Amino acid sequence: MDIVNYNRQAWDGLVQAGNQWTRPISSEVVQRARKGEWSIVLTPEKPVPREWFGDLQDAAVLCLAGGGGQQGPTLSAAGANVTVFDNSPQQLKQDEAVAKRDGLEIETVQGDMRDLSQLGDATFDLIVHPCSNGFIPDVNPVWQEAFRVLKPGGRLMTGFISSLFFLFDFWEMEKGNLVVQYSLPFADCEQLDKEKLQELIDQGEPLEYGHTLTDQIGGQLRAGFHLVDFFEDECDENPYGLLSKYIDPFIATLARKPE
Repeated sequence: MDIVNYNRQAWDGLVQAGNQWTRPISSEVVQRARKGEWSIVLTPEKPVPREWFGDLQDAAVLCLAGGGGQQGPTLSAAGANVTVFDNSPQQLKQDEAVAKRDGLEIETVQGDMRDLSQLGDATFDLIVHPCSNGFIPDVNPVWQEAFRVLKPGGRLMTGFISSLFFLFDFWEMEKGNLVVQYSLPFADCEQLDKEKLQELIDQGEPLEYGHTLTDQIGGQLRAGFHLVDFFEDECDENPYGLLSKYIDPFIATLARKPE
Protein backbone atom coordinates (compact mmCIF):
# COMPACT_ATOMS: atom_id res chain seq x y z
CA MET A 1 0.00 0.00 0.00
CA ASP A 2 1.17 3.53 -0.84
CA ILE A 3 0.66 4.90 2.68
CA VAL A 4 1.48 8.51 1.77
CA ASN A 5 -1.15 8.59 -0.97
CA TYR A 6 -3.70 6.68 1.11
CA ASN A 7 -3.35 8.95 4.14
CA ARG A 8 -3.44 12.03 1.91
CA GLN A 9 -6.83 10.96 0.59
CA ALA A 10 -7.99 9.98 4.08
CA TRP A 11 -7.18 13.40 5.51
CA ASP A 12 -8.79 15.10 2.53
CA GLY A 13 -11.88 13.08 3.44
CA LEU A 14 -11.67 14.10 7.10
CA VAL A 15 -11.74 17.74 6.02
CA GLN A 16 -15.03 17.11 4.26
CA ALA A 17 -16.31 15.25 7.34
CA GLY A 18 -15.41 18.14 9.64
CA ASN A 19 -12.91 16.32 11.85
CA GLN A 20 -11.90 18.51 14.80
CA TRP A 21 -8.31 18.85 13.58
CA THR A 22 -9.47 20.18 10.21
CA ARG A 23 -11.71 23.01 11.44
CA PRO A 24 -10.17 26.45 10.89
CA ILE A 25 -10.00 28.98 13.69
CA SER A 26 -12.49 31.85 13.68
CA SER A 27 -11.84 35.48 12.82
CA GLU A 28 -12.32 36.26 16.51
CA VAL A 29 -9.39 33.98 17.39
CA VAL A 30 -7.28 35.71 14.74
CA GLN A 31 -8.14 39.14 16.12
CA ARG A 32 -7.23 38.11 19.66
CA ALA A 33 -3.92 36.69 18.42
CA ARG A 34 -3.12 40.04 16.80
CA LYS A 35 -3.52 41.57 20.25
CA GLY A 36 -1.18 39.02 21.82
CA GLU A 37 -3.93 36.79 23.23
CA TRP A 38 -3.27 33.38 21.74
CA SER A 39 -2.30 29.77 22.39
CA ILE A 40 -1.90 26.61 20.33
CA VAL A 41 -1.82 22.90 21.09
CA LEU A 42 0.50 20.15 19.92
CA THR A 43 -1.55 17.53 21.75
CA PRO A 44 -5.32 17.44 22.37
CA GLU A 45 -5.79 19.64 25.42
CA LYS A 46 -2.79 21.29 27.09
CA PRO A 47 -1.68 24.62 25.56
CA VAL A 48 2.00 24.87 24.67
CA PRO A 49 3.87 27.01 27.24
CA ARG A 50 4.45 30.48 25.85
CA GLU A 51 8.13 30.36 26.83
CA TRP A 52 8.63 27.57 24.29
CA PHE A 53 8.13 30.00 21.39
CA GLY A 54 10.67 32.73 22.04
CA ASP A 55 10.14 35.99 20.15
CA LEU A 56 7.65 35.35 17.34
CA GLN A 57 7.77 38.80 15.77
CA ASP A 58 8.97 38.25 12.19
CA ALA A 59 10.24 34.77 13.12
CA ALA A 60 10.29 32.23 10.29
CA VAL A 61 7.97 29.44 11.45
CA LEU A 62 7.31 26.09 9.77
CA CYS A 63 4.10 24.27 10.72
CA LEU A 64 5.25 20.77 9.81
CA ALA A 65 2.42 18.36 8.92
CA GLY A 66 0.31 21.06 10.53
CA GLY A 67 -2.42 21.96 8.05
CA GLY A 68 -6.03 22.54 9.02
CA GLY A 69 -6.22 26.28 9.56
CA GLN A 70 -5.35 26.21 13.25
CA GLN A 71 -1.72 26.63 14.36
CA GLY A 72 -0.52 28.38 11.20
CA PRO A 73 -3.04 31.25 11.16
CA THR A 74 -2.72 31.73 14.92
CA LEU A 75 1.05 32.14 14.73
CA SER A 76 0.80 34.33 11.64
CA ALA A 77 -1.61 36.66 13.43
CA ALA A 78 0.79 36.70 16.38
CA GLY A 79 3.50 38.18 14.12
CA ALA A 80 5.38 35.21 12.63
CA ASN A 81 6.18 34.55 8.98
CA VAL A 82 4.49 31.18 8.57
CA THR A 83 4.92 28.31 6.14
CA VAL A 84 2.47 25.41 6.47
CA PHE A 85 3.69 22.07 5.10
CA ASP A 86 1.21 19.20 4.86
CA ASN A 87 0.48 16.01 2.92
CA SER A 88 -3.21 16.88 2.45
CA PRO A 89 -4.16 19.53 -0.13
CA GLN A 90 -7.54 19.97 1.55
CA GLN A 91 -5.88 20.64 4.90
CA LEU A 92 -3.71 23.29 3.25
CA LYS A 93 -6.80 24.88 1.73
CA GLN A 94 -8.09 25.44 5.27
CA ASP A 95 -5.02 27.58 6.03
CA GLU A 96 -5.35 29.39 2.72
CA ALA A 97 -9.01 30.13 3.41
CA VAL A 98 -8.25 31.67 6.81
CA ALA A 99 -5.39 33.70 5.33
CA LYS A 100 -7.67 35.09 2.61
CA ARG A 101 -10.54 35.75 5.03
CA ASP A 102 -8.44 37.58 7.62
CA GLY A 103 -5.67 39.17 5.57
CA LEU A 104 -2.82 36.92 6.71
CA GLU A 105 0.28 36.00 4.74
CA ILE A 106 0.79 32.23 4.91
CA GLU A 107 2.78 30.13 2.47
CA THR A 108 1.50 26.58 1.94
CA VAL A 109 3.57 23.66 0.63
CA GLN A 110 2.22 20.18 -0.11
CA GLY A 111 4.45 17.19 0.55
CA ASP A 112 5.60 14.27 2.71
CA MET A 113 6.93 15.39 6.12
CA ARG A 114 9.93 13.06 5.68
CA ASP A 115 11.10 14.98 2.59
CA LEU A 116 11.53 18.74 2.99
CA SER A 117 13.68 19.13 -0.13
CA GLN A 118 11.39 21.94 -1.26
CA LEU A 119 12.70 23.95 1.71
CA GLY A 120 16.19 25.38 2.06
CA ASP A 121 18.86 24.69 4.66
CA ALA A 122 18.82 26.83 7.82
CA THR A 123 15.58 28.59 6.82
CA PHE A 124 13.42 28.54 9.95
CA ASP A 125 13.65 29.81 13.51
CA LEU A 126 10.92 27.51 14.81
CA ILE A 127 9.22 24.29 13.69
CA VAL A 128 5.78 23.49 15.09
CA HIS A 129 5.06 19.79 14.55
CA PRO A 130 1.67 18.87 16.02
CA CYS A 131 0.57 15.30 16.67
CA SER A 132 0.93 13.91 13.13
CA ASN A 133 3.97 11.67 12.76
CA GLY A 134 1.88 8.64 13.70
CA PHE A 135 0.74 8.60 10.08
CA ILE A 136 4.15 7.66 8.63
CA PRO A 137 6.12 4.42 9.06
CA ASP A 138 9.48 5.99 10.03
CA VAL A 139 9.91 9.22 11.99
CA ASN A 140 13.70 9.42 11.84
CA PRO A 141 13.81 11.22 8.47
CA VAL A 142 11.47 13.86 9.95
CA TRP A 143 13.99 14.73 12.66
CA GLN A 144 16.88 14.78 10.21
CA GLU A 145 15.06 17.07 7.79
CA ALA A 146 13.82 19.30 10.61
CA PHE A 147 17.40 19.69 11.83
CA ARG A 148 18.54 20.64 8.34
CA VAL A 149 15.95 23.35 7.70
CA LEU A 150 16.27 24.96 11.15
CA LYS A 151 18.70 27.79 11.72
CA PRO A 152 21.39 27.25 14.38
CA GLY A 153 19.70 27.93 17.70
CA GLY A 154 16.30 27.16 16.19
CA ARG A 155 13.60 25.28 18.07
CA LEU A 156 11.53 22.19 17.28
CA MET A 157 8.31 21.56 19.21
CA THR A 158 6.58 18.26 18.65
CA GLY A 159 3.49 16.37 19.84
CA PHE A 160 2.93 12.63 19.50
CA ILE A 161 0.91 9.74 20.89
CA SER A 162 2.60 7.72 23.64
CA SER A 163 3.76 4.37 22.33
CA LEU A 164 1.87 2.72 25.21
CA PHE A 165 -1.44 3.53 23.52
CA PHE A 166 -0.67 1.15 20.65
CA LEU A 167 -0.25 -1.86 22.90
CA PHE A 168 -4.03 -2.06 23.38
CA ASP A 169 -6.83 -3.34 21.16
CA PHE A 170 -8.54 -0.20 19.81
CA TRP A 171 -11.94 -1.89 19.44
CA GLU A 172 -11.84 -3.20 23.01
CA MET A 173 -10.88 0.26 24.28
CA GLU A 174 -14.00 1.68 22.66
CA LYS A 175 -15.98 -0.85 24.73
CA GLY A 176 -14.21 0.29 27.90
CA ASN A 177 -11.71 -2.57 28.13
CA LEU A 178 -7.92 -2.37 28.22
CA VAL A 179 -6.68 -5.49 26.46
CA VAL A 180 -2.98 -5.74 25.59
CA GLN A 181 -2.89 -7.05 22.03
CA TYR A 182 0.03 -5.64 20.03
CA SER A 183 3.79 -5.09 20.20
CA LEU A 184 5.88 -2.05 19.36
CA PRO A 185 6.62 -0.58 16.95
CA PHE A 186 3.04 -0.84 15.72
CA ALA A 187 1.51 -0.52 12.26
CA ASP A 188 -2.19 -0.78 11.37
CA CYS A 189 -1.40 -2.20 7.96
CA GLU A 190 0.86 -4.93 9.40
CA GLN A 191 -0.60 -5.95 12.76
CA LEU A 192 -4.36 -5.66 12.39
CA ASP A 193 -6.23 -8.65 11.03
CA LYS A 194 -7.70 -8.25 7.55
CA GLU A 195 -11.23 -7.55 8.80
CA LYS A 196 -10.22 -4.77 11.17
CA LEU A 197 -7.89 -3.20 8.64
CA GLN A 198 -10.60 -3.27 5.99
CA GLU A 199 -13.03 -1.68 8.44
CA LEU A 200 -10.68 1.29 8.89
CA ILE A 201 -10.19 1.61 5.14
CA ASP A 202 -13.93 1.41 4.48
CA GLN A 203 -14.48 4.19 7.03
CA GLY A 204 -11.84 6.33 5.33
CA GLU A 205 -9.70 6.47 8.46
CA PRO A 206 -6.00 7.35 8.17
CA LEU A 207 -3.75 4.42 8.98
CA GLU A 208 -1.49 4.85 11.98
CA TYR A 209 1.91 3.79 13.29
CA GLY A 210 3.00 3.52 16.91
CA HIS A 211 6.64 4.57 17.20
CA THR A 212 8.97 3.73 20.05
CA LEU A 213 10.46 6.41 22.30
CA THR A 214 13.80 5.32 20.88
CA ASP A 215 12.65 6.82 17.59
CA GLN A 216 10.44 9.65 18.88
CA ILE A 217 12.90 11.10 21.41
CA GLY A 218 16.10 9.23 20.67
CA GLY A 219 15.64 10.06 16.99
CA GLN A 220 15.64 13.77 17.78
CA LEU A 221 18.84 13.40 19.80
CA ARG A 222 20.54 11.36 17.08
CA ALA A 223 19.64 14.01 14.52
CA GLY A 224 21.62 16.49 16.62
CA PHE A 225 18.92 18.18 18.71
CA HIS A 226 19.25 19.00 22.40
CA LEU A 227 16.09 18.20 24.38
CA VAL A 228 14.98 21.28 26.33
CA ASP A 229 11.53 20.53 27.79
CA PHE A 230 8.78 17.94 27.87
CA PHE A 231 5.20 17.49 29.05
CA GLU A 232 2.46 14.86 28.93
CA ASP A 233 -1.21 15.46 28.13
CA GLU A 234 -4.48 13.66 28.68
CA CYS A 235 -7.52 13.40 26.42
CA ASP A 236 -11.14 12.98 27.49
CA GLU A 237 -12.23 11.58 24.14
CA ASN A 238 -12.42 7.80 23.86
CA PRO A 239 -10.51 5.62 23.35
CA TYR A 240 -7.81 7.90 24.76
CA GLY A 241 -10.03 8.82 27.69
CA LEU A 242 -9.94 5.27 29.00
CA LEU A 243 -6.14 5.20 29.06
CA SER A 244 -6.06 8.73 30.52
CA LYS A 245 -7.46 7.29 33.76
CA TYR A 246 -4.06 5.64 34.25
CA ILE A 247 -1.50 7.59 32.23
CA ASP A 248 -1.46 10.66 29.99
CA PRO A 249 -1.38 9.19 26.47
CA PHE A 250 0.15 12.19 24.66
CA ILE A 251 3.63 13.68 24.83
CA ALA A 252 5.10 17.02 23.72
CA THR A 253 8.78 17.85 23.46
CA LEU A 254 10.80 21.01 22.89
CA ALA A 255 14.22 20.57 21.30
CA ARG A 256 16.87 23.00 20.13
CA LYS A 257 19.42 22.92 17.33
CA PRO A 258 22.81 23.90 18.77
CA GLU A 259 24.35 27.22 17.71
